[in-house]
Amino acid sequence: MASTFAVLADPSRREILDLLRTGPRQVNDLVDALPLKQPTVSKHLKVLREAGLVDVRVDAQRRWYALRPEPLAEIDRWLRPYRRMWEASFDALERHLEVMDP
Repeated sequence: MASTFAVLADPSRREILDLLRTGPRQVNDLVDALPLKQPTVSKHLKVLREAGLVDVRVDAQRRWYALRPEPLAEIDRWLRPYRRMWEASFDALERHLEVMDP
């Protein structure tokens, strides 16, 4: 999971994953949607693939990249206790704001 966090620390990689949420895409589709050149997008895709966050499917001359949600589910499980802590803090803030004078 530590390597997944390191991979996700890069904003360009997170943006690529955001684009892949809607379905598989080719490299050129990603290049068109990002402010990056094709070699840079390909390097990021390689890092994402090696971390298990994306799969690649070869179809003749095309390569289709797709999001793999399993590593993200692992991060979600790790974050769950922190999310409960944040929710408790927001609930306390809401109660405090309700009793304040307008």
